[in-house]
Amino acid sequence: MSMQSRIETKVNHGIEPQYFDLVNESHMHSGPATESHFKLTVVSDRFEGLSAVKRHQTVYGLLADELRDGVHALALHLYSPAEWEVRENAAPASPNCRGGSKNASV
Repeated sequence: MSMQSRIETKVNHGIEPQYFDLVNESHMHSGPATESHFKLTVVSDRFEGLSAVKRHQTVYGLLADELRDGVHALALHLYSPAEWEVRENAAPASPNCRGGSKNASV
């Protein structure tokens, strides 16, 4: 099973989100890994009333094996349904890689 599939399965079963988006951003970074950098956006009632730290801890707990076994970077955008609506159903764009982007000129 691919890393992306593992993440998707665990988050969908563990949080039951109303909205889920997982983007593999590994191509934006240098190095041979093809499944090492991800952007995860999740909207769930479970995040209502939780601090950002508690939300992140929830996801980190679900993905402990993946974070230990190959995921180098995981950008988390975790919202309650009301927060998602205020954001007009959009997560922030990912910044360009600062540590050796494949697109950087030498």
